[in-house]
This record gives sequence, C-alpha cells and structure tokens, in this order.
Amino acid sequence: MADVNGCNLPDDLWYFPEKHVWLRPEPDGTITIGIDAVAMKLAGNVLVVTPKKVGRSLNKGQSVATMESSKWVGPVPTPVSGELVAANDVVMGQPKLLNEDPYANWIGRLRPADWEADKADLVNGPEGIERYRALLLAEGISCE
Repeated sequence: MADVNGCNLPDDLWYFPEKHVWLRPEPDGTITIGIDAVAMKLAGNVLVVTPKKVGRSLNKGQSVATMESSKWVGPVPTPVSGELVAANDVVMGQPKLLNEDPYANWIGRLRPADWEADKADLVNGPEGIERYRALLLAEGISCE
C-alpha cells in the first residue's frame, strides 16, 4: 500500500484519479468499483449510498451510485462502460463502512463492455500511484 500525501492507495488496484474511484478486475471478468481514501477525506462521513438499478447498462462516466456525506452529495462515476451486475447491499445498509475501509467495502460490480479500451484512461501500479501523487500535489489535497 502506498502512502500518497497521507492517503492510503493500494498499488494493486486501478484508479480513476480525477474522480477518486478505484477498480479491481475480478476472475469472473467483472470489475469491482469503490471510492478511495482521497474521496473519504474529501467527503467526510458517508450518510447514504444509493446504487443504480442492477441490470442497468452504464456508459463510462455515468453514475454507478449516488453518495451523500457530511460534506458532499453527488455521483460515484463509473470509469468503464458495462452492465451493473451487483450493488453492495451491506454498504447500502451501513454506508459508514466506507469510512472505515473504502477498499474492503466496494459500491458496485460491472460486467465491462470493453475493459481493454476503458482501462487506457486509468492508472495502476507504481507508475499510476506516481501520477495520482502528482494530481494530489497539483490540487493541494492531503489526507493528513
């Protein structure tokens, strides 16, 4: 796990840094989506998470869920296009779990339409963490 400006960012995940969303490809071909530690710092205490309907097709950039926190209300965008195949009911019932561990508590799972094409806009690994670090420094964001 990398520490970027006091924010924990596992280096085995894919990131959509501009929206503070993480992704994890699963063995069954689906993609798990969640919000990262940076989003938690910016949002504060999560109060409500409302997912889109399972079975719905989403285009890249559309909302996979809406999140309401003590500081913010807005969409959790999907960085890939595909069909929403699952929403995390545990998180929907206990949204504060995202504050406790945003990486163990995912929001949605998609069957991507074209993972190979969509992942070109994402970052991962040590190089991805460094690109994310540059974005946080440019925007003056710190989790400390």
